[in-house]
Amino acid sequence: MAAAEVEWQEWAVARRRVDAVLAPGADTAETEVTSERLDADVPSPGRDAVKPRSQVPVWREGLALSVLSVDYQRIVQALADRARLRQGPLNCQEMAAMFGLDVVPARVEGQRCKAKRLVARGWLTEPSSGQFTLAKGAAGPGGGS
Repeated sequence: MAAAEVEWQEWAVARRRVDAVLAPGADTAETEVTSERLDADVPSPGRDAVKPRSQVPVWREGLALSVLSVDYQRIVQALADRARLRQGPLNCQEMAAMFGLDVVPARVEGQRCKAKRLVARGWLTEPSSGQFTLAKGAAGPGGGS
């Protein structure tokens, strides 16, 4: 019973942290959560553990790119690099090719779903249908450098 109570308390702490990070309009000074702090507080799961669906928090000033999963980070970083080089928007076929994926409908739609989720959360913009760019400020100071 004691072990179950300890596990429940760990889940409650994790839930509060996630709620704080995902809360719209939250104070960034109080809710900034880094992967180092989470790793220190939560025991790491085994290699064979099932990975939960990635959550994309709403972008706000001061939110680090590291809060995104690797796939989402890769999209944001690619668009930040294009913005820094003053290149135009990127479509999902180009993203799939850039990331070494087969340019087949399933892979392209996967990229489109991720890009649309990033648009909905304020990390990217879609100036024209299917064309994605980095949202103003989303890469932080220096335009993603």
